[in-house]
Amino acid sequence: MLQEESDLSLVIAQIVQKLKGSSLYAQLERQAWASLQRPEIKLESLKEDIKEYFKISGWEKKLQNAVYSELSVFPSPSHPAAPPEHLKEPLVYMRKAQGSWEKRILKSLNSMCTELSIPLARKRPVGEQKELLNKWNEMGTDEPDLSLFRPVYAPKDFLEVLINLRNPNYENGDSLSFRTHLGLIQVPLKVKDIPELKEFFVELGLTTGQLGIDDSTQVPPELFENEHVRIGQKVLAEQDSAAAQQYIRQGSPTALRAELWALILNISSQPEDILYYEQLKTNVIQHDLLVDSLIYKVLLCFSRDTSVLGHFAYNSASPPKSYIRGKLGLEEYAVFYPPNGVIPFHGFSMYVAPLCFLYHEPSKLYQIFREMYVRFFFRLHSISSHPSGIVSLCLLFETLLQTYLPQLFYHLREIGAQPLRISFKWMVRAFSGYLATDQLLLLWDRILGYNSLEILAVLAAAVFAFRAVNLMEVTSLAAAEAVLADLSTLKVMPLLQIFLFATVT
Repeated sequence: MLQEESDLSLVIAQIVQKLKGSSLYAQLERQAWASLQRPEIKLESLKEDIKEYFKISGWEKKLQNAVYSELSVFPSPSHPAAPPEHLKEPLVYMRKAQGSWEKRILKSLNSMCTELSIPLARKRPVGEQKELLNKWNEMGTDEPDLSLFRPVYAPKDFLEVLINLRNPNYENGDSLSFRTHLGLIQVPLKVKDIPELKEFFVELGLTTGQLGIDDSTQVPPELFENEHVRIGQKVLAEQDSAAAQQYIRQGSPTALRAELWALILNISSQPEDILYYEQLKTNVIQHDLLVDSLIYKVLLCFSRDTSVLGHFAYNSASPPKSYIRGKLGLEEYAVFYPPNGVIPFHGFSMYVAPLCFLYHEPSKLYQIFREMYVRFFFRLHSISSHPSGIVSLCLLFETLLQTYLPQLFYHLREIGAQPLRISFKWMVRAFSGYLATDQLLLLWDRILGYNSLEILAVLAAAVFAFRAVNLMEVTSLAAAEAVLADLSTLKVMPLLQIFLFATVT
């Protein structure tokens, strides 16, 4: 009990410290001073009166949303004496593997630099700056020639690294179960089984109304859809992040999705946010980075955004460093490269593409993407033991298939078509580019609703279960890939429901 209280007070202190540097803190301070002029604020009950004023004026709700947003990404409490790297990743062998992987990425980037005789960064000539400014709104439609540039790495390279992960403290003798050796992922992490997943994703149950199932043309809208939309409008009127997160577990109505996601992620387009985006845009126009050749518009601003560096406090990865020319090895001349510390990989832009269907205003689109990245997507390309990390997702996927579809798993393994070699690219991209857009957005609703990426592994397993009959007939990896090549006709919610709640366990 005492331990819980000390953990809580530590969390409170850290969140207060974090919020003190935010614009919300300055706004609350201004409001508190302004409220002193009001007749209902009495000196003898000053604290209570200001609290009451914040409640009535809606500022208390804004503060609650900010705290809730911080708690969503807050690392779980650890021992007060734990070093900072322990907060990033508690397992030493995971930290080492991530460090080796980062060196490899950086080496790839530097060798591309040398081969093409292109600097990591340069100031653009004035003529090029003007041309870029004029073409800003057309970027993405006019594709540059990227034939000289190769991706720094592709998902399959990353998968090979994960396959070779081993815990040096783990006995690899005969005592291990046979099942452990069937999959590609050979690290002992705790992942949920179907009963635990049923409990975790309880709102996806067969008896609960779902957008993605109960809004189909065959179902009269008055049975579920109309009421769900009405509740959604009420949630938005209340401006409560926690309520929005609970609500979206049953899916978001198309018309309300953009606002609901912004509320859950605690994004409100303030004038200073728009100004910040414009500053990033100016930086893009003035300076050319080598990584610009690998990404597009919104991501150009993202690569310059140093506020993204903050997420490395709870990310097992560390931002790569480069040195000012001629000062190699001198720490005082070291700079993060790119400035946000994130080197994009092949397909990175797929994290932002679906958001373009929801947000038309560039600064809002940018803020939503940045928040989605620092909450969720970074976990899909860094090595960690987190339940939503890519290693755990791969293990969860393999465990679900081995446990509930053992014949299929064994058959695919025997013909050299390990299921993870097919599903890995889906999970790394959070299914973006593979599902139809409406289905992808329904899936991402649930990622936001449960503040977890585990649903990606469940869906990957559900896709294999759905195509199991065809997969049992194939005799090669190429044939298995052909069976699973097109996911654009799949309906996400029926697949998830059947796999989780209608499978005999």
